[in-house]
Amino acid sequence: MRLEEIHQKLVDRFGDRIIALVTTAKDPWIEVAPAAIREVCEFLRDDPDTDFDTINDLCGVDYLETDAKKKNPVEPHLEVVYHLYSYGKKHFGKLKVKLPRWRDGVAGQLPTVPSVASVWPVADWHEREAYDLVGIQFTDHPNLKRILCPEDWDGHPLRKDYEFPLEYHGIRGR
Repeated sequence: MRLEEIHQKLVDRFGDRIIALVTTAKDPWIEVAPAAIREVCEFLRDDPDTDFDTINDLCGVDYLETDAKKKNPVEPHLEVVYHLYSYGKKHFGKLKVKLPRWRDGVAGQLPTVPSVASVWPVADWHEREAYDLVGIQFTDHPNLKRILCPEDWDGHPLRKDYEFPLEYHGIRGR
């Protein structure tokens, strides 16, 4: 099934919670309203036409600065990117949700998006990685805690504005 057909199926079902279909990029995607992502993923998994039975990858991306080379520069934001696959249908799909860098514009208040670990259990560790490194909180996640950094680590090191500590437990950085 082509991404355009999947997009139309989602628009028919979810209306304005499906934000956009972006086909101008090398790797096209469907943008979904953050609050709707779990419901959309459940539909894509359960619908016999799409049959997305697995998620290959989920990652958090930080767009801190606008890209002057792009026609339509965007405001700084975070994204969660979902790479879906159907073994039965042999097709791929890519979804994105855009999130503010900080919830309610308050520095330190991490943005939230519903977890899809209940849809695809393999998403569990992917979401933990996005939380740990980019600072995206996944609501209703069964075990949202750091996966790579120590529990007492301060901040989220893949955020573009992250300042690495000069010292950690007596160990000096470079």
